[in-house]
Amino acid sequence: MATAPNTADLTDLLSSLVTPTALAELAVLSGCLLLSYGLVRLLRGAQAHESSVWFGLRIIDGVLFPVLALGLAYMAELALAGSLKLAVFRLAIPILLSLVLIRLSVRVLGVTFPTVRWVRIIERSISWLAWAAVVLWITGALPLVLDAMDEVGWKVGTAHITLRNIVEGTITAGFVLVLALWISAAIERQLLHEGSGEDLSIRKMAANLVRAALLFLGLLLALSAVGIDLTALSVLGGALGVGLGFGLQKIAANYISGFVILAERSLRIGDMVKVDNFEGRITDIRTRYTVIRALNGRESILPNEMLITQRVENSSLADPRVGMSTSVQVAHGTDVRGLAGRIVEAVSQVPRVLADPRPGCELAAFTADGLELQVGFWIRDPENGQGGVRSAVNLVLLDLLRAEGVEIPYPQRVLRRHAAETTRKDEP
Repeated sequence: MATAPNTADLTDLLSSLVTPTALAELAVLSGCLLLSYGLVRLLRGAQAHESSVWFGLRIIDGVLFPVLALGLAYMAELALAGSLKLAVFRLAIPILLSLVLIRLSVRVLGVTFPTVRWVRIIERSISWLAWAAVVLWITGALPLVLDAMDEVGWKVGTAHITLRNIVEGTITAGFVLVLALWISAAIERQLLHEGSGEDLSIRKMAANLVRAALLFLGLLLALSAVGIDLTALSVLGGALGVGLGFGLQKIAANYISGFVILAERSLRIGDMVKVDNFEGRITDIRTRYTVIRALNGRESILPNEMLITQRVENSSLADPRVGMSTSVQVAHGTDVRGLAGRIVEAVSQVPRVLADPRPGCELAAFTADGLELQVGFWIRDPENGQGGVRSAVNLVLLDLLRAEGVEIPYPQRVLRRHAAETTRKDEP
C-alpha cells in the first residue's frame, strides 16, 4: 500500500499531480474503476432490483465495488512503481481504503438495524472520521497526530494506556463487531430462507444461537483489541451472575423462555394465538420477546416469559382448522328437520367453509319467540379473519329463509287480563 507522505513530501506530491505521468496514472485508475464497475454489474446479475451489503442499490454504493477498485488499483500501483513516479495512486489508495471501511460499516449497520434512528448518527460519525484520517494521511499530518496522542496517557493499575491505544483499540473493536454482525446477519438470512412452520421455528432458534455466539466472540476479540486483559473477565462473570440472580432475572427468564419456545415448538411463527385477551398471528419470535399481529394491524410485543407461565390459546398447534358457529331463530311452526338439511347444503357452498368436517345444524333451544337453530362450520385459514366468513354464512341463511318463506319471528309477548278487573271496568 502507499505510505503516508510527510510534510516535506506534500509539495513534491502536489507538483507531481500536474506532470504528464499523472495523466497516465489517471487513465489507468479510470480503467480500474470501469473494470470494477463492469465486474460488479456482471456478478450482480438477477439482483438488479435488490439491495444487499455487497452490491447496494446502485452498484457503486455497495461494498464489492470499492473492494475490487482497491484491489485493482493496488495491483496497478505495484506494476507502475518501477517505471513511473506515482502521485495519483498515492492519493487514490487511501481514499479507496476509506471508502471500503465506510461502505462496509454503513451497509452492515443498515441491514442489521434498519429501523433504529441512532444508527444514522453512527454512520455519519464513521464517515467523518474516515475522511479526516484520509486528509491527515495525504497531508502528512497523521504521524504527528499519532505521536501527540502517544504523549497523552494514563496509569491504570500496572498498565499504561495512551490516547492512541484507546482510539486504535476502539476502531479495531468497532470493525470486529461490524464483521460479527455482518456474518451473523448473512447466516441468519440463509437459515431463514424459504422456511415455514415448524422448520422456520427451528431455523429461527439456530439463527439466534449463531448470532449470540458470534457477537460474544466478537466482543471478546474487541476487548482484546482495546487492550483489556481477558483474565479479568472471570471477576466480571461472577458479578454478572450475581446481577442476573437479582436485577436481571426477568431479562434472563425471557431469554431462556425464548429458546424453550423455539425448542419445544409449542408456538411457531404463523400460529394463531390468544394471549392476555389479545388475539393474532405470531409474526416473529425473538430471544427476548414475541411479536403477535392482530387482524386489524395492531401488534403486541409479549415477553417470552408470559408465553411460558400464562395460558395461551393456540388455534394452529395440532390442526389449523377452526370451528365457528352462528345462530338464527325461526317460527314455532317451521319444519326444522327439513330445513336443517337445506341449511347444511347452503352453508357448504360458502367460500372458505370446509366440506370436511361437514357443516351442521342443530335445534339449540326453545325460546319464547321461536325455535333457535345453531349452525356450525369449519374454516382452515383463521389468519384471514373470522368476521367475513361468518357474515357470508349469515347472508346465505337469510337468503335461504326468504326463499323458503320461513318466518324469522319478532319478539312476542302474551298479555292476559284478569276477569275481576274486567268486571269492575264494565260496571256503571
